[in-house]
Amino acid sequence: MWYRLFKHVLLGPLLRLLGRPDIEGLHHVPDNGPVIIAANHLAFIDSLYLALVLPRRVTFLAKMEYFTGTGLKGRCTRWFYTVAGQVPVDRTGGSAAADALAAATRILESGGVWAIHPEGTRSPDGRIYRGRTGTLRVAIATGAPVIPVVLSGTDRVNPRGSRRWRFAKVRVSFGAPRYYGAADDHHPRAATDELMRDLAARAGRPYVDRYAATFAHDRTQVRSA
Repeated sequence: MWYRLFKHVLLGPLLRLLGRPDIEGLHHVPDNGPVIIAANHLAFIDSLYLALVLPRRVTFLAKMEYFTGTGLKGRCTRWFYTVAGQVPVDRTGGSAAADALAAATRILESGGVWAIHPEGTRSPDGRIYRGRTGTLRVAIATGAPVIPVVLSGTDRVNPRGSRRWRFAKVRVSFGAPRYYGAADDHHPRAATDELMRDLAARAGRPYVDRYAATFAHDRTQVRSA
């Protein structure tokens, strides 16, 4: 109930007003059954726009810290992420990656929609960066189709470093589904690289064969030197 209330009443109308989203290729998303939404990552609100434009309920994996905060702010954060369909995952332990993949697999085995940003963090400059292989590992193991999604304009609505949202045109483009059956000879690393290069080509943005988190860290080190 809360998910629909946020989407259609509390938050959705504001997102539509700010971004006036232009949606392309939504017919590629199946009406039922497991599906993986793999999108580039420009801003915090990327997940909100994905949930807004997809007719099916979408589930994301969120870091455990969002659910363990204390005080009024911690309780409000936990409540928001829970009703927004986020699943908490501990990403600090040695088995964190395996736990996250297991959680994603459970979402798909129940016939749900799992959305993820393979880059793992927001792009520091709008370019498309190397993806983590977890998305394709889950796709290969479950046989769920992967829908590549290109987001644009969300970084103008929600600029990095700013808490204010602004008016800007948002575009969400869904590509044709990709299938990676376990019986086929797919290597997660190669398949991930192909997916990210395809996202870059469709977005009209350069592809960087480095992890975004590593690039951002190196750039910060240079500036502080």
